[in-house]
Amino acid sequence: MDTGHGWITTPVTADLLRGALDLERTAHGVLPHRLPAWARAQCADGQLAMAESQPSGVRLALRTRATAVELDVLPTKRVYPGAPPRPDGVYDLLVDGRPAGRASVAGGSTLTIDMATGTAEHRPGPVGTIRFSGLPGRAKDVEIWLPHNETTELVALRADAPVEPAPDRGRAVWLHHGSSISHGSDAASPTTTWPALAAARAGVELVNLGFGGGALLDPFTARTLRDTPADLISVKIGINLVNNDLMRLRAFVPAVHGFLDTIREGRPTTPLLVVSPIWCPIHEDTPGPSVPDLDALGAGRLSFRAAGDPAERAQGKLTLGVIRDELARIVEQRAAEDPNLHHLDGRDLYGEADSAELPLPDRLHPDAATHRRIGERFAELAFTAGGPFAHHSAGKPGTPDTAPGRGAGSARP
Repeated sequence: MDTGHGWITTPVTADLLRGALDLERTAHGVLPHRLPAWARAQCADGQLAMAESQPSGVRLALRTRATAVELDVLPTKRVYPGAPPRPDGVYDLLVDGRPAGRASVAGGSTLTIDMATGTAEHRPGPVGTIRFSGLPGRAKDVEIWLPHNETTELVALRADAPVEPAPDRGRAVWLHHGSSISHGSDAASPTTTWPALAAARAGVELVNLGFGGGALLDPFTARTLRDTPADLISVKIGINLVNNDLMRLRAFVPAVHGFLDTIREGRPTTPLLVVSPIWCPIHEDTPGPSVPDLDALGAGRLSFRAAGDPAERAQGKLTLGVIRDELARIVEQRAAEDPNLHHLDGRDLYGEADSAELPLPDRLHPDAATHRRIGERFAELAFTAGGPFAHHSAGKPGTPDTAPGRGAGSARP
């Protein structure tokens, strides 16, 4: 439809998006989700709902001759009373795979989260617009990566030439699940989260199921991984289980086995990499939960501390050291009959020496420089010669080897 101002408006549909597993129609437009509707219905946790609706790794992927593209969006900004204001979410533009622009939208709705009381309040706000102009007039692939840490409703897409879905370039699809660190935490932009950096270096298509606070061995997440088309799968397990003091060692080991069993129901031979936690000094030998450091908050800083007691390990409480040992043992045990199952020690991505050089600013989450280091190391360890993903197929992702009971939604990975 021509708007009369030289713009052509194109409906935002699933075939224009990558990295989303579901699209929800809203009063304003569409909301990309990284968990399918059936999975969301199985968990009423507000933290997970917020995290999975933040479109980490989700991007518009277009083929067009347009020299200008506009996107109307309704973001939801997070506000933490007492802490420094969070920067506006970033939209990254790639043209034929190369960085070509960056934009942000001020305003929008707000979600105020009181770290001291655990309460949250949502206030609606106005729609905003980002615009990228001065693009080359030739036919090209255009990607707009949505903010990795800001729930984003897509209201309207306009361009000064027709747009169509970018063609499938036949790249392998890498499906990754993890915590807020995989989600993107304090990365500078959506293309500079560590999974996005690793995917770009390896030349694979990323589907990022990293959920801030939500890597908890949930069965519905395992079924989503089972049902989502992918050539390569990785799961990063550990830090959220300690953060939340969610389970004891007796429950942890069978839960890991069950999580992997579910993935293998649909992907019995897909390369599957289990990644243990990166170095985090407050929880190496001290159990959770993690709680806000109220003294730091009073000084205007967001920081966390470990509220557990190291002596509680004797009662089965989990620490990162315990989890790393168990994950290595579980993978070694299972790999005897599953040659496509692999293990990566998270300290090889970010270890004690790295922590001394690049400490975690809030004691839990890596900053932009650390995301880059982790992404580069993961690409080197996983995708190059000798790595578990080194001989991945370059073709399209196939269907599960065993048909699962549920589909994962209609959106393209």
